[in-house]
Amino acid sequence: MLARAAVCLALSLLPAGGADWNPRLAAQYLDSRQKEWFVWPRANAAAKPCVSCHTGVTYLLARPALGKALGEDTPTVYETGLLASLRSRMDQKEPAAAPGLGVESILAARFLATGEALERMWALQVREGAAKGAWNWFSLDRDPWEMAESRFYGAALAAMAVPGKDHGRPAARELVAYLQREQAAQPLHNRLMLLWASAAFPEVLPAAARRAMVDEVWKQQQSDGSWTMDALGPFQAHPKAPRPGGGNAYATAFAAYAIEQAGGDAANPKLARALAWLGAHQDPECGCWQAVSMNEQYEPGSMQSKFMSDAATSFAVLALLAEKNASSGLPPAY
Repeated sequence: MLARAAVCLALSLLPAGGADWNPRLAAQYLDSRQKEWFVWPRANAAAKPCVSCHTGVTYLLARPALGKALGEDTPTVYETGLLASLRSRMDQKEPAAAPGLGVESILAARFLATGEALERMWALQVREGAAKGAWNWFSLDRDPWEMAESRFYGAALAAMAVPGKDHGRPAARELVAYLQREQAAQPLHNRLMLLWASAAFPEVLPAAARRAMVDEVWKQQQSDGSWTMDALGPFQAHPKAPRPGGGNAYATAFAAYAIEQAGGDAANPKLARALAWLGAHQDPECGCWQAVSMNEQYEPGSMQSKFMSDAATSFAVLALLAEKNASSGLPPAY
């Protein structure tokens, strides 16, 4: 245990992508946001708390990786609480058409990773119509996770939850068919989820298509190593949103991490530039990566004003830790 802790501590002190960043500050930011989330009334209505795409899902993805890198031996109270929230609603199966139920079933299968959660997810899969093979998902005119197209994002997330032994089951084949049928109509942001999912479920995106998508992502990269949010579109116009300006921390982190997961480009200097950009853009005061809403201008300091920063910070952490593990020869920490 002590030897592993020493290795993890050394790993956490390595520079990432040619620039320094502070994993502990990032962990403190993410934990502080969950502390706020767990008492925010709007996050504690039907679910206690809601496991949101921007703040909860990204935390469950990134915080265990940070914990390992920092030598922590136990999950945080917020990891435990979010998983307990998913677990507490496992017996809810009606009405099957409710968008929230479809979302929760995918998240439970992905993060609880139990046979019961997986079977519940399959039970709520859409069986007919244009969405056959996918799940009901929120469409609330909120980019990038709650639009009509976001059903595809959710289906790609579901694909990540499917164990290899189940790739051949009929329901999984329907999922693959949906993802292949609908991907051409999707913004690049949602197709990046498909690229990520293909790392463990190659059938969703065959090798040639995977390579073509990676090349497409590189063509959208800016000369400084970053991506803009527009580059991951096309997105609908949101007149009340802040005007975008240059490289975006969420877009850069998400694109870099998806490419890392797809494999084959670890030595690409374009990836090194992306990681250097991320390493240089951690806010030294909050420990976060700053990003603004795509939908409207929120009051500075409000809960909603930090949603995109929550997601940006989590994916920046994942991308930078993946680079550290690759350069050190250690297996992934998540």
